[in-house]
Amino acid sequence: MTDIEIAQSITPTHIKIIAKKINVDEDNLELYGKYKAKLPLHLINEEKIKSSKLILVTALTPTPAGEGKTTVSIGLNEGLNKIGKKSIVVLREPSLGPVFGIKGGAAGGGYSQVIPMEDINLHFTGDFSAIEKANNFLAAIIDNVIQNHEHEIKLDPRTVVWKRVIDMNDRSLRNIIIGIGGKANGVMRQDGFNITAASEIMAILCLSNSISDLKEKLGNIFVGFTYANQPVYARDLKAQNAMTILLKDAIQPNLVQTLEGNPAIIHGGPFANIAQGTNSILATKMGLSLGDYVVTEAGFGADLGAEKFMDIKCGYGKLKPSVVVIVATIRALRHHGGATPKELNTPSVEKIKHGFCNLEKHIENIKKFGINPVIAINHFVTDSDEEINELIKLCAHLNVKAVLSKGWLLGGNGTQDLAKAIVEEIEKTNTSNFKPIYDWNSPIKEKIETIAQEIYGAEGVDFSAKAEQDLKRIEKLGLAQLPICMAKTQKSFSDNESLIGRPTNFRITVREFEIAAGAGFLIPILGNMMRMPGLPSIPASEGMDIDDNGVISGLS
Repeated sequence: MTDIEIAQSITPTHIKIIAKKINVDEDNLELYGKYKAKLPLHLINEEKIKSSKLILVTALTPTPAGEGKTTVSIGLNEGLNKIGKKSIVVLREPSLGPVFGIKGGAAGGGYSQVIPMEDINLHFTGDFSAIEKANNFLAAIIDNVIQNHEHEIKLDPRTVVWKRVIDMNDRSLRNIIIGIGGKANGVMRQDGFNITAASEIMAILCLSNSISDLKEKLGNIFVGFTYANQPVYARDLKAQNAMTILLKDAIQPNLVQTLEGNPAIIHGGPFANIAQGTNSILATKMGLSLGDYVVTEAGFGADLGAEKFMDIKCGYGKLKPSVVVIVATIRALRHHGGATPKELNTPSVEKIKHGFCNLEKHIENIKKFGINPVIAINHFVTDSDEEINELIKLCAHLNVKAVLSKGWLLGGNGTQDLAKAIVEEIEKTNTSNFKPIYDWNSPIKEKIETIAQEIYGAEGVDFSAKAEQDLKRIEKLGLAQLPICMAKTQKSFSDNESLIGRPTNFRITVREFEIAAGAGFLIPILGNMMRMPGLPSIPASEGMDIDDNGVISGLS
């Protein structure tokens, strides 16, 4: 069966019953039908968080199809519950852009899924819509201030950096002209759209610790400069209160369930190649408050999502992962070993040996954070026993355990060995060993060079003339102490996506910087990174349908 057929074959349990499993009374639920609910923030218990175990799932450098982090995360959660642990999986919400574009869905796969998968992949509880509205409200306020020549803030439209957003892949909206049609329609200027997942509002929502924190961060959004070259923030436009009101429900994490009836929390959805790539701090803390183990994931390879999780999210949320799981697939190792697209499903022990250099670098990187990782081999039917055994042996040489994960095929029954290995690793280590790889108070260039050299393996960093100008602006604004959120291709350790495996003898180039003063990080842009994707030649949406009974097909 397809993923959606498997999901539709399971009769969901009423969300009130799921909530009781984690001791949440139905009076504390804000229901969205029978199978979804919002969780109030007062359920977060800082004392309980200290004793719970946080498991971060990341991956080696992925192939375009992805290596199944979400599937492994959900499967591992099922396995932990199977062996008697009170575990909750905490994930990001899918974006409609990738759902209708390439991926077709992002709620897990096979027998390791969260349900109702149709709702989760589509409008869900309206969080993305609220983020979009808050973002575009600020855009409307900005243009209203520009239009009002009597306004006390003389905002220079040429300096405005804030863009509108929509949760679709629409390349035609990347660069647009607004305000045409005469003076009554606003001041004509160049503008553009980002995808909603790339909005700074999304990043802010996911890094806020409370409603008051959210409001303060929204007020800190950098908008542009006045004609007198003075910085303008959202708080100067008195926009933060209304934006917070629009996000009053969206800030609450969402409770759903897995196919095996275990609680799952899904909240927020920033991309990992241009933002922090992890679910919200509040969702993670909610899971740690209501369960003893929390399984969460960070987008793309460990050089992106995991690095940002540990250097940014853990700093703002005061979180410490107990263990890191690196998802590896035989297919990806063949790819990094030089396999052509036609050879990706052809067994080759030699290509596994050659491609292991990529996974080896990710293992080294996780150890630099003071954590010994566990490798989850996400099983595919095209994997050979010889390749699997070779990978287990190669990992053992690095004193790292690799465990076969069959969550896609068997759900929790296929991940109990992985769950036991995770518990064993947690029990023999101390979470106080965790440490970020740089100090936020270090100079900006030093922070970037540390990431580039320690995590990517680069020889150094070059800064364009535009980047040097941006650095001076950042220093002038007093934002140099913020952490770094690199915008980089997910296909390589380098900024050149064609350099697979473990590149050496390369440098990276920072083209320019974006300032996310509200979210609380600086974004060095490596290469031509875009915040508005386009649709592929054959979008996944073409294979989707709905019948007269409202039954959807084609999601995955």
